[in-house]
Amino acid sequence: MSSTPIRTVTLGMAQAHPLRREDIERAAAILRRAGQRYAEVGYEVQTLRISTRPLFDALPDRSPAALLTYVRELQQMLDDVGIAFCSLGPAMAARPDFPLERIEVIADLLAETSALNATVQLALPAMGLRQEAALPTARVIRRLAQETEEGFGNFRFAMLACVPPGGAFFPAAYHADPDTDTDSLSLGLQGAGIIARAAQAWNGDGQERHLMAASEWVRGALLEQATPVVALAEQLAAEQGISFGGIDLSPAPMGDDSIVTGLEALGDRQFGTPGSVAVSATLTYALKETGLPTCGYCGLMLPVLEDALLGQRWANGLVNAQQLLLYSSVCGTGLDTIPLPGDMPAEEIAHMLLDVATMALRLNKPLSARLFPVPGKRSGEYTTFTSPYLTNTLIH
Repeated sequence: MSSTPIRTVTLGMAQAHPLRREDIERAAAILRRAGQRYAEVGYEVQTLRISTRPLFDALPDRSPAALLTYVRELQQMLDDVGIAFCSLGPAMAARPDFPLERIEVIADLLAETSALNATVQLALPAMGLRQEAALPTARVIRRLAQETEEGFGNFRFAMLACVPPGGAFFPAAYHADPDTDTDSLSLGLQGAGIIARAAQAWNGDGQERHLMAASEWVRGALLEQATPVVALAEQLAAEQGISFGGIDLSPAPMGDDSIVTGLEALGDRQFGTPGSVAVSATLTYALKETGLPTCGYCGLMLPVLEDALLGQRWANGLVNAQQLLLYSSVCGTGLDTIPLPGDMPAEEIAHMLLDVATMALRLNKPLSARLFPVPGKRSGEYTTFTSPYLTNTLIH
């Protein structure tokens, strides 16, 4: 059995909305076949996911009520084939002609379903940042916090900035919009363990304490683990007559399988203390220089509520939102699963979104913000999530 789980096998569907039952059944069959093939050679595939073309672009004239009827039907089709993750793509709010009132419809769509994910693209390199879209996006975050159990709807929603299509990780994944009839297959590893094992081995191997040497060591470990995963995906895509979109090497953590374990082994100090920017950049270099076909962020993921050790550093005050945004300048994915007071005003959330989007635009790199106002909780209190996908930590 491989020691590196595959977090997601994601199929990007070329068909535009409205999707038909036969479209969903075909996508599910491709994904099940992929999961079976990986299982046959010893890999654990944690999730099978579908990403689609942007819903609002495909159905611009449908009323909110008609959209709600459609996503309920889509949820039922997904349930029938056993697919628990489906992205509706972003509302392309960065476009000046995108009607901003459509953004708040997302809260209704996600609150009424369990498998669906959606996002808002606030900035694009060719169009700039649409500042007035930040507040309605923040209102969606506030509504999902109040209208879904434990505010968990925000696990399936994010603000995007400069995020291209073709990624594997949710909620950001969506399929390319240009005229094409080709589905694509993309992958994401639960790669935090690769980094941790490589960093600990490097620490114990008598290596000179030089970050570039550490980066090369980690790069070698990534190549060793990811190359056979990619090779099988390329073979599967060819057999199905679809394209292979690449692998997102962002080292996704989960609970005690923490990315901070590896970062602290590389830096030989607690994450959040001076030197953390340098070690974050070191790891990012390794992720970017494998030569493998990649997609998505390929950066450092620092999701506070998905990484138990990062949650401890957050609770202890070593890490805060501004620091995580700073680290994103040299590495990662933005602000991910950040716990916020349940009564934080939408205007304050909007300012956080604008910070992330501005950095993405200025640096021309994909960033996102997945923020969690916690219902009924105030700053200084601990979260009490019961979801297996989330850990608990202090709210600042």
